[in-house]
Amino acid sequence: MRLFRFIPDDTKAKFMQYRSWSFPGSALMLVASLGLFLIFGLNLGIDFKGGTLIEIETKTETADIGEIRTQLNGLGFGDVQVQEFGKPNAFLFRIVQQEGGEQAQQDVVTKVRESFGDSVHYRRVEVVGPRVSGELAFAGTIAVLSALVAVLAYIWFRFEWQFAVGAILALVHDVVLTIGMFSVVQLEFNLSSIAAILTIVGYSLNDTVVVYDRIRENLRRYKKLPLGEVLDLSINQTLSRTALTSVTTLLALTALFIFGGPVIASFTFAMIWGVIVGTYSSIFVAAPILITLGMTPGQRAVDTKEKEAEEQPS
Repeated sequence: MRLFRFIPDDTKAKFMQYRSWSFPGSALMLVASLGLFLIFGLNLGIDFKGGTLIEIETKTETADIGEIRTQLNGLGFGDVQVQEFGKPNAFLFRIVQQEGGEQAQQDVVTKVRESFGDSVHYRRVEVVGPRVSGELAFAGTIAVLSALVAVLAYIWFRFEWQFAVGAILALVHDVVLTIGMFSVVQLEFNLSSIAAILTIVGYSLNDTVVVYDRIRENLRRYKKLPLGEVLDLSINQTLSRTALTSVTTLLALTALFIFGGPVIASFTFAMIWGVIVGTYSSIFVAAPILITLGMTPGQRAVDTKEKEAEEQPS
């Protein structure tokens, strides 16, 4: 019985010939993402902006969201967001940070409880003050930057400096485009969004390392082939694995996005976007950047022999 092949084994796509448009296209998307971020900014959640998050469930099977919104607006909290949360009788309140410090945020919870009384069940109550939100924003930024520095050090140690620079550029490409996506669609940016970005970094790095490892093997094996042909050969050899991993991951994420509810919507949507741009960057950014950085099969072969000679005992 002949096995089904998602990607034929004899695929010979010429990926490197597309770098003349993939590089300008990626540069344009990066500039656009940064511009959108500066213009629209991020829809920061309570994790970073501070405020009160209350999730309730009414004791009746259905409830009028309009009446609930009117009832909350009557409490004088200012900007209040009310949304259905999975069920017709479940709602999520997002109340903007009140002046007066942490005690003012606690007063918000007290007023809401007094207003609704025993007619609802309180499933979640979270209060984030401005000091805590600032610390979370700083910690999230440090986490992303630390991940990128760690990746640079690992790839430099594991491969060559050209590979390290290529991997970092691909990861920066993915992170910046993800930030741009959040700015465009105005999804709430919270701690789960930071987790999504770090997950995207890990996914993209894994895909890039698989391609790079095959490139390194082929650089040793085909020392006389032009670098572009070696890169095309390596990408084609790993294309089936890359495609299968991306498609199966997207299927799982799409199911989570559709049926997982609003709690993980921003996380799963960011992951879907990250898988797409991560797969793209592994093929059209990380690999062809080696040509731009001046790596050649002959140079890599000499470097390998020198290292092996240094490691052998005299």
